[in-house]
Amino acid sequence: MSGEREEPAERREARGWCWSVLDSPIGPLLLAATDQGLAQVVFHADEATAAEAVSRLTARLGAAPTPSPARGSDAGDDAGGTPDRLVHLGTAVRQLESYFAGSLREFTVPLDWSLTAGFNRRVLRELADHVPFGTVVGYGELADRVGDPGAARAVGVAMGSNPLPVVVACHRVVESGGGIGGFGGGLETKRTLLALEGILPQPLF
Repeated sequence: MSGEREEPAERREARGWCWSVLDSPIGPLLLAATDQGLAQVVFHADEATAAEAVSRLTARLGAAPTPSPARGSDAGDDAGGTPDRLVHLGTAVRQLESYFAGSLREFTVPLDWSLTAGFNRRVLRELADHVPFGTVVGYGELADRVGDPGAARAVGVAMGSNPLPVVVACHRVVESGGGIGGFGGGLETKRTLLALEGILPQPLF
């Protein structure tokens, strides 16, 4: 995955950010972006969940969000000095729409990795860089890849804390015995994403 930008986890100065909610086949997704890139994707973002996520991000990022353009306007137009956070948000919206439409297989929106650190970040970056669309990897194999054999359970924890689901595709991490494993967005959401990528059959109804 190209376009990723990393900032050391210990840097916690206030930063500007913005957010919007995207309607998708797996329910509303809250997308939050900083000037570094897309920082968070939140599943099932109804009004209450979105409000909670915005409050949590305000505390984590040290600043209230800046206004986002109305849905349907062109957040990706950088003419006239549009802040990077709005450009990244617009890019994320368009790329996710293309992904769900079946026309995009690799996300290139810049990513802000500051909401994860340590082992979790290493595992998630390995996933983002080396487990492409339409493939899966086992929890244990992913642990091996980052040099921590036997840390399959810790990989599961890392997937559960992934701040960037769908874009950093934790739905592609499955059990070695053939089960699809757990998923923070719910197993039905995981099945839908795996079916979208051709890994599972599409549901009959």
